Amino acid sequence: MTRKLILDLDTGIDDTLAIAYALASEQADDVRLIGITGTYGNVTVETGMRNALAVTDLLGHPEVSVYPGLDRPSTAPENFRYSPSAGTRRIHGDNGIGDMTIPDSRRSPETTAAADFIIDAAHTYGKDLVIVPTGAMTTIAEVCRREPRIGELVGSITFMGGALTVPGNVTPGAEANIMQDPEAADAILRSGVETTMIGLDVTHQAVLTRRDIERWRRLGTAAGDFLAGMTDFYIDAYSATQPELEGCGMHDPLAVAAALDPTLVTTLGMNLQVDLEGAYRGRTIGDRAHDRLTYSHKTTQVAVRVDIARFKSQFLDRITALASH
Repeated sequence: MTRKLILDLDTGIDDTLAIAYALASEQADDVRLIGITGTYGNVTVETGMRNALAVTDLLGHPEVSVYPGLDRPSTAPENFRYSPSAGTRRIHGDNGIGDMTIPDSRRSPETTAAADFIIDAAHTYGKDLVIVPTGAMTTIAEVCRREPRIGELVGSITFMGGALTVPGNVTPGAEANIMQDPEAADAILRSGVETTMIGLDVTHQAVLTRRDIERWRRLGTAAGDFLAGMTDFYIDAYSATQPELEGCGMHDPLAVAAALDPTLVTTLGMNLQVDLEGAYRGRTIGDRAHDRLTYSHKTTQVAVRVDIARFKSQFLDRITALASH
């Protein structure tokens, strides 16, 4: 049976590349993207949903529905209004997609809340459902709270976030997605729900260069021009902060790829926590406080190696084919 895929996105540049990869992989991996749920991080929930609708239209898949997720950290007061930082805007642009202009969709987000949609899909599709969160973990934590059996029901939950063997990208210990809502991420990692973590340990190994994306520009299509221009913006941002990479990290697309084909990554089983206080707030590390380090059953598989050549070849070939139409 065809697997069903839900992406939980703060639709910025790498999230857009994740959408493209998911759509481009539907036939090869016998999977169908059944919905995108909106979270915050690179952009607000509202902007992210706008981007997701516009991008799926541009890529020829207007059948993909978009659902509103929670729009503030789990500990934030009701009057809190999320706004991306200046640093985030420098990386993703003011509109989240590298300040590229594409037509707004005529469609609107669904009225069903993201958590309701995910829980219903888990009961409907069971082990055929794959969930890939790539932004703040607030909505997924709400799903785990309301349906503690979510990990038993679905096929897999593979998230982009965290850093185990390398420094963080917002503080020396913390990665951006986890840092958006450390309490939510900690609740998920300690809940017993089985997850796979695609963190900076592997996403900074898989780098997209200007030479790689020239094939999209050469297509002469609206989709190809958009993807190339957007990724150029991302590479420019990386050149200012991590010039040694000579490109941009492929964070969210790698999470989708690993969810669809786990053989792309090598993992290390860990029981993790998120530090919630002090200088290392947001750090993903072994859960020593509850002695879970010694438990034989490990609830999180942390990716530590990636088959870079195979992943990049699939990524570039599939998205090029998708954008050629």
